[in-house]
Formats: sequence, C-alpha cells, structure tokens
Amino acid sequence: MTGLESAENVGRVVSIRGSVVDVYFPGKIPEIRHVLRTGENGRIRIEVTTQLDAHTVRGISLTPTQGLARGEAVINEGKPFTVPVGKELLGRVFNVFGETIDFKEPLPEMERRPIHGVPVPITEQSTVSEIFETGIKAIDVLSPLERGGKAGLFGGAGVGKTVLITEMIHNMVGRHEGISIFCGIGERCREGEELYREMTEAGVMPHTVMIFGQMNEPPGARFRVGHAGLTMAEYFRDDARQDVLLLIDNIFRFIQAGQEVSGLLGLLPSRLGYQPTLATDLAELEERICNTTTGAITSIQAVYVPADDFTDPSAVHTFGHLTAFISLSRKRASEGFYPAIDLLQSGSKMLMPSIAGERHYRIAQEIQKTLSTYEDLKDIIAMLGISELSREDQRLVNRARRLERFFTQPFFTTEQFTGKEGRMVSLEEALDGCERILNDEFADYPESSLYMIGSIEEAKKQ
Repeated sequence: MTGLESAENVGRVVSIRGSVVDVYFPGKIPEIRHVLRTGENGRIRIEVTTQLDAHTVRGISLTPTQGLARGEAVINEGKPFTVPVGKELLGRVFNVFGETIDFKEPLPEMERRPIHGVPVPITEQSTVSEIFETGIKAIDVLSPLERGGKAGLFGGAGVGKTVLITEMIHNMVGRHEGISIFCGIGERCREGEELYREMTEAGVMPHTVMIFGQMNEPPGARFRVGHAGLTMAEYFRDDARQDVLLLIDNIFRFIQAGQEVSGLLGLLPSRLGYQPTLATDLAELEERICNTTTGAITSIQAVYVPADDFTDPSAVHTFGHLTAFISLSRKRASEGFYPAIDLLQSGSKMLMPSIAGERHYRIAQEIQKTLSTYEDLKDIIAMLGISELSREDQRLVNRARRLERFFTQPFFTTEQFTGKEGRMVSLEEALDGCERILNDEFADYPESSLYMIGSIEEAKKQ
C-alpha cells in the first residue's frame, strides 16, 4: 500500500461506526495521535484517539470511510499527522493534510512538522504588552489589539467580517511586513472560494497562506485544521522570525467539531451536550498563540455565539482567552458607517493607562462617554427634535455625530467597489483627530467632511 508494511505495523479493521474505526494490531500497538492508513492506496487516514486494550486501538477518520470493510489491512505510519512548512507555502491554499487544493503546480519536497505542537514555555514568552496597530481607526482607538494576543470578531452574516479581515491582511503586509494565515474551520466552500478570489483581486494573496477544513468534511478534519494552520504559523514566527496574523473563521466550528468527535467516540457529554474536554481542547489550540522575543502570532477569531446566548459554554470558554472584542453592528452597516464596528460594544483589555498610555486611555474614555450619552438622548431627539436639548447637550450630540463619521474609513481592499482610495491611519493620527473633535475644533465643519476620510487633516480639504 505505502511501502511501510511489516509484521509489526499492520493491523486489521474490527469495527466501523461512521468516522470511528477500531483496529486490531497483533504486534506493537500504535501510540495515541499516530496516523493509520487504510483503503485503496491508503486514502483513508485515521488518527488514534484511544487504546482499548493491549492490541486494539480506536481512531477517528479524517477522511470519509465509505467502502471500508471489516478485516481490511491497516498500516501504522508510526508518527502523527504532519504539514509542510516553509516560505513556499505563501500564496497557496491547503487542506488539513497540507495538500494543495488550488489546482496550481505541486509543491517541491519540503520539511514537514507534526500538527500537535506544545505551547512556548512561559520563560520564553515576551512579558511586554504591546499594542498591535492595524491602521484602522475604530479598532486602534477603542479596542486595540495585543501583539501576540487574541481578539474576537463578533457579527452576523453580511456586516463586513470578511472585508475587515482582508483589510487587516493588507495592512499587516504594508505596516508590519508580516505574514497572514487564514484558517477556515467549518467554512462553507462558497465562502472560502469568494474569500480566495477577493484576496487575489486585492493583491494580498502573495503574503498569505489559506488552509481549510470545510463544512462538508468529516468532523475529524475540521477538528484538526486549526492545529495544522498553527503549525504553519509557528514556522514563520520561530524560524523566519516574522510577525504572523492568524485569522480563524470560525472558532465555534472548532468546538462544534470536537463535540461531534466526542459524541462519535461515545464520551459522556457535559452541559448542553458539549464534550467533557471542551476547556482542554480549546486551550490546546489557543495557548500556542502567543508572542516570543523574536516574533508574534496575533490572532483574530470570528466567534459565532449560539442563539446570541453569551452564557453558552462555548462562548464563556472562548472569552476567557481573548484580550479584545470587536463587535460588528447591522444597524451601523445599514446607516452606511463602514467598518460597521459597534463603538460602544467593542473593547479591549489593553485599554489601560499602564499599557496604552494615559492620553490614549483618557481620549477613549471621553469618546465612550460622549457616544453613550448621545445614545441616551436619541429617543428625546426623535420625539422632540434636537432644538429642545440644552446648549451643552446639543454640543455633545454634534461631537458624537462627528466622531461616528470620523471612525468610518475607506479600505484598500474595497477600492474597486467604492472608487475611494484606501487609507491606513496611524494610532497617533487617529488619537489626534479624536481629541480635536472632542475639543470642538471641527464644530463648524459639516458632518459630511469627516465621513470616509483618513487623518483629520483631510476634513479641511473637503
């Protein structure tokens, strides 16, 4: 089958239940997480999850098991699943096994590494909390990301998650000269194909690696694709010493795949039917995302919250790992405010005077206070009109409306749709603009002059 046959490592299939396969080995029993191959040309690949007795193992198949029969020969490869690593991965699209699925020329012979890595020891992790600038005003000012941290991106369909992700990839290349890795867990193939096409058109693909475990694939493949993507990211961080932006869409699908695997293996479910190992499964993936003294993996993860219930175990465990929350609002999108970030619902643990600095913290607090008061006054304005407010409240509403428009921004990746040239704004320019709006410097300028601009100076040219 693969040239690995010997009396030691050949076993026989004794039972098949969906993706779960039990194999009897008369000789040496395989270790946990080792790969077994069976079927025609070894096309069925199984990962060992349990040793049932001295000669029988139970594994979960990462490929469909149709056509597999009891008594069929199984070969133990004697090692875990591996994926290729190296600069040649850039611009390509992979599946969970590290095989290209973009129909381009095959990859050359490359170094391969096991997908199950260990987190960087605490002694080697960087102890400095740094802000990771994205060049997007609304994120950098109100929910700054941590370099080597994890941010959650919340939002329903059609509010701009993908556009925001492609813009961050573009800015990662431009500002940090880094690499982006997009990991699609349980993606619909339509979404993956659209994203690939959009990223190619936007010109960011040469600095990006994409890896997919699609929705139609067995749960075993969806459960392991995150680890495969992380292994590729760790090469760029540790060997190439580059900053990596790891985008995961969707982290809930990873938990869901683990839930399916757990159910297939017959494990006793915990609360709401989740796997008993939910916290460990998630931590195994999340704890590998960190920054070292030579490079960092900064992760942005799309998070689906089941039935909008933030007390759901999947949401609770995910939140424990995040340092920033970016919430996208359908209401803001419908009003034409892009990126449609909900300025009051988004936040970050980095927004502290000791990390972000006294000035950044003060300005962010003032913005949130202004926007929050404006939100409270909206009902009064709708019923009685703005003229019924006190002079001070009128000034505050004018400030809030100008801030809302200043936080819109033309993106590089949407130039072909909007006809507006993209803007990347430094944190210093964004803070300067917000401070000047709060000081009523732009009170006499029309609101439209602040809409879809980069730095505040552009308002004067309108």
